Amino acid sequence: MTRLIVTAGDGTRHEVEAQDGLSVMEALRPLDIGIAGECEGSAACASCHVWVADAWIARLPEAEDAEADMLDCAFNTRAGSRLSCQLRVGPELEGLEVTVPHG
Repeated sequence: MTRLIVTAGDGTRHEVEAQDGLSVMEALRPLDIGIAGECEGSAACASCHVWVADAWIARLPEAEDAEADMLDCAFNTRAGSRLSCQLRVGPELEGLEVTVPHG
């Protein structure tokens, strides 16, 4: 299990013990805080868009082309924007901090 920290759009902070091997999207979706995952993780929508905390941006693998293309279509993006369906939970993500964009 890997601990993830997520801040919802309303500012509520959650700590989640996520099962290794899941995507971050799959781990966060049960919280019902705006992570829809409508495409079920195929990087074909941006309904699982999150902002990765600045301290984590360089620690994650670069977004592949499909993810980068989808983020170009997403609303409210910034430098740390990622699709949470493309981030795989594992020990290297212990303490990962993300925020669900609001509005």
